[in-house]
Amino acid sequence: MPSSRALYALTIFLSAFLLFLVEPMAAKQLLPILGGSSAVWLTCLVFFQLTLLAGYLYAHWLNRSEFSRSRQRLHLALLTLAVLVLASTYLFHPSLSNGTTHPVTTIFASLTLSIGLPFLLLASTSPLLQVWLASSEAGPVPYRLFALSNAGSLLALLAYPTLVEPHLTLKLQRTLWTLGFFLFAILCAVLTRQSRPATPQPTAPEQAPTTPLTTKLLWFLLPMVAAMQLAAVTSHLTVNIAAIPLLWILPLAVYLLTFILAFEFPTLYRRGVVVRLLVLMLASLGYALSKTETSFPILISILFFLAECFIACLFCHAETYYLRPLRRSETTFFYLLIAAGGATGTFFIGIASPLIFSANYDLAIAFFLTAIMALVVTWSEGWPQRLLWFTSSILLFGLLVLLHVGYGRQTLVRVRDFYGTLRVKQSVTSPQGTTMRTLVNGTIQHGTQLFAPDLMRVPTTYYARDSGVGLAIRYCCTTLDSDTIRPRNIGVIGLGVGTIAAYGTPGDRMRFYEINPQVQPVAQNLFTYLRDSPAQITHIQGDARTSLAHEAPNQFDVLVIDAFSGDAIPLHLLTTEAIALYKSHLTPNGILAFHVSNQFLDLAPEIALLAASANMQSRIVDTPSNDAIGEFRSTWVLVTNNTAFLTSPAVAPYALRIDQIPALRPWTDDYSSLLPLLFRGHD
Repeated sequence: MPSSRALYALTIFLSAFLLFLVEPMAAKQLLPILGGSSAVWLTCLVFFQLTLLAGYLYAHWLNRSEFSRSRQRLHLALLTLAVLVLASTYLFHPSLSNGTTHPVTTIFASLTLSIGLPFLLLASTSPLLQVWLASSEAGPVPYRLFALSNAGSLLALLAYPTLVEPHLTLKLQRTLWTLGFFLFAILCAVLTRQSRPATPQPTAPEQAPTTPLTTKLLWFLLPMVAAMQLAAVTSHLTVNIAAIPLLWILPLAVYLLTFILAFEFPTLYRRGVVVRLLVLMLASLGYALSKTETSFPILISILFFLAECFIACLFCHAETYYLRPLRRSETTFFYLLIAAGGATGTFFIGIASPLIFSANYDLAIAFFLTAIMALVVTWSEGWPQRLLWFTSSILLFGLLVLLHVGYGRQTLVRVRDFYGTLRVKQSVTSPQGTTMRTLVNGTIQHGTQLFAPDLMRVPTTYYARDSGVGLAIRYCCTTLDSDTIRPRNIGVIGLGVGTIAAYGTPGDRMRFYEINPQVQPVAQNLFTYLRDSPAQITHIQGDARTSLAHEAPNQFDVLVIDAFSGDAIPLHLLTTEAIALYKSHLTPNGILAFHVSNQFLDLAPEIALLAASANMQSRIVDTPSNDAIGEFRSTWVLVTNNTAFLTSPAVAPYALRIDQIPALRPWTDDYSSLLPLLFRGHD
């Protein structure tokens, strides 16, 4: 029997490892289809939770009655079908098709067709095999195997950004994962055929009373709140930094770690200590959230939000384990409700919230519901706990009201969709007393305009005349330092508020590519750069790389890559294939201008490698800020073969060579890793 138990444990561990290894892999492959949006991971997380729920529902149905021969054959047939699907589709290899019109539908359809069935079978394994093992041994359900399952999941998550992504191409990742699934299918088939449930006997677990309905409701609500914490914290981090696997994985790893502690080491949980830490974290981070106009150092924010997520999820999961059923027949229903709660929580944050609210209240809602659950769970401990959590709940509801008021203060418009939350703020600058409008996505500013007669056409923020893009546009087509000899043809990936249109002169052509359909109306109606520009301006909706791939060569003199997802350019716009595409749309002396201003990522060395692989030269232009006229510190990388431009007296003093990072590899559509560049940014 020990060898049989080891086989069960190995199969459960392998299924969980494969389950959570494929999640960042599949999401990363979907990023290019949706323009690198940080919402891609959150939507994928909703799909994974819903499919996990389907897997648990399948396991519950399979175990509702004796495991009959027909159900045994069905399970074996589904395993065989999943293997055939993987063999025929080679796991998952999406093309760069334009899925920006219906992004959620695109993600769900792609994942369903590629990994839907294998993912469902992997998800059903842990609850299914726990009941099979308990039945074969005529003993209690081995809940520790659920902790083993989560340990396998956590190991996969930690391995992906540190070992898998930096060293393996996506093609090799898909190959190895497929082979791993084949091994899982073999092990699971062996256990399926060996499964011979014992005849039900009046054992102690089955003599236990049926779980009350109120307790079953908590099996659903506690995991739901934990999942909302996971989704809201993940969204906060990825929106404000970058849509990269490392920042997806940190909150999910914290979430899984709390499952392991709750189910494997339940004696370590001390409610009194945890609830005190929880109220402290909710109060401090709630206060920080109420300061809508204040930003905090991102490394400190990451640590504090991860700590809050850990404490809140540990509370929810430990209390769920405490309420676990004693009857073996209720085990799969217990896991089913846990999965249902997780799916509901992520669905609300990832899908419903952007449709319901015009601003981002996700964290505040998660905090408020966490306090409500703490009030419910600690109600039996008397009035001190009731008063504490009732007061906390009222204050956190007040936070929602304060956020609503704060987001409305000095705000002309708020819109939210799959690609982010846009807000246009209007204020009066001093000492000039000039009206200023700013476009903000999350906490990232994406453009500012000063509404004074002599400043309305002055490019501000990252686009000043002495910035990298300013130098590229001003001197791309001149023989003398200040005399333009012909009209210019400029391409811009990423519209923002249209600041670059301020460089337009009569006869110039400017072509803007923008994936977010909400941005163009904002830029045209609330800012005047586009309307006031004498250049001929056209707009292309959708992912820029996809659009460029379907266009004839544009012969751009300058192509500006200024698309941002969070605080960084989406990775699919920074590969050797992307550079080759851009180069095909340039004139022989054309210039690529990459905006790489960033607090966390030093992208310049990678772009230098990409330029060298395309036989082009690269230079970095780092410009200081000038608060008096609204200019930010900016960092641009210029890539070109125009030697005359790079050596001209107007450009050469500012365009410097780029230091290399040892062992850095050029990115391709099949390989990229931000880990070597993380937290090396230019603020």
